[in-house]
Amino acid sequence: MNETILQQASMQGFIRTVLIIVGIWYAFKFLMRLLAPYLMKKMVQKAESNFRQTYEQQFGNTQNQYQNTNSNPTKSSKNQNPRSTKKIGEYIDYEEIE
Repeated sequence: MNETILQQASMQGFIRTVLIIVGIWYAFKFLMRLLAPYLMKKMVQKAESNFRQTYEQQFGNTQNQYQNTNSNPTKSSKNQNPRSTKKIGEYIDYEEIE
């Protein structure tokens, strides 16, 4: 008789545990449907700020340098665009042999 009571108690505990797990799962899904748009918006804003920072680090400095070189017209054009006077090599024209 004691065994049947223990089996019933353990079966009730198992069913209760399964129902609690299922309830928590559905509550989590419901909350995520409510909070997902807010979380996605925050993630997009954070990514945008990271991209903007990276862009300013890479290209912001070159724009400032470009503006500084244009604002100082006393430099000669030779200093701004030096040309290489070295001869790298000669051009060789290959013909196809049949």
